[in-house]
Amino acid sequence: MMTGEQAYLDLCKHILENGTKKEDRTNTGTYSVFGYQMRFDLQKGFPLLTTKKVPFRLIASELLWFIKGDTNIRYLLEHNNNIWNEWAFEKWVTSSDYNGPDMEDFGNRSQADEAFNKQYQEQMAVFKENVLQDDNFAAKYGSLGSVYGKQWRQWKTSTDTTIDQLKDVIMSIKHNPDSRRHIVSAWNPEDVPSMALPPCHTLFQFYVADGKLSCQLYQRSGDVFLGVPFNIASYALLTHLIAHECDLEVGEFVHTLGDAHIYLNHVEQVKTQLKREIRSMPKLEITGDKQSVFDFEMEDFAITNYNPHPSIKAPIAV
Repeated sequence: MMTGEQAYLDLCKHILENGTKKEDRTNTGTYSVFGYQMRFDLQKGFPLLTTKKVPFRLIASELLWFIKGDTNIRYLLEHNNNIWNEWAFEKWVTSSDYNGPDMEDFGNRSQADEAFNKQYQEQMAVFKENVLQDDNFAAKYGSLGSVYGKQWRQWKTSTDTTIDQLKDVIMSIKHNPDSRRHIVSAWNPEDVPSMALPPCHTLFQFYVADGKLSCQLYQRSGDVFLGVPFNIASYALLTHLIAHECDLEVGEFVHTLGDAHIYLNHVEQVKTQLKREIRSMPKLEITGDKQSVFDFEMEDFAITNYNPHPSIKAPIAV
């Protein structure tokens, strides 16, 4: 079994060669396979893809957002992170409070004309400014519902109490490292209807052996070109941060996928990426003297020696 970035490229090849053509929620269409696993040895470097540039800053700020238990995009916008905007924006432009140009087809911007795209950009700018400046607007339209951060940090029980899954799993790693119950679940069936997007990365489990912390993620659905490179780096970073708090080395990140798919409008981009040579993996540096996962901010860690090929643009399916 190949590991590291080659494992990711092998997944891309496997889907192109063996995937089933399927329809999907976004009406974009995919090539899809079901059930696939990749492994990344975190001792050999940080698994940020080098065959295309992947923006670590966006990955890190999103992960800190999850860790804080936040579910409002204001924090992300404050860090110039726009990856969750589409879902919050849709809630606003389909509401009775919205009185701008019709944005009903904003999800199909790749096929839209120039005038529509210009209006979209103008309305998105208004939306972002309102979220950043207006507390009431942010509370109403910046919220994404009970998404990842809520489930990780404030899982609501049937007795109206909450469970801090992330805090509990860190305590479990520290005090009972051989446990087989180091698990955090984002998939809460009762809360799925109240989520802007049901969790794609649904459950992760930690494993301690030989003084090293490993993590396995089960991801029910993976956008292999755009989303999965983010997921790989995000959970690798989470593993590093928790290992740091628990005085452990890092081991492996194991990525298990359910429906792994390449959108039809990403196929040419994937083929371009597959022609590129893999470069040396970068390193993650954790600086300062902070110990707790819950205290980290963006300035407390950085990627070094990252020399990727140029980024490859592709439309997101909403």
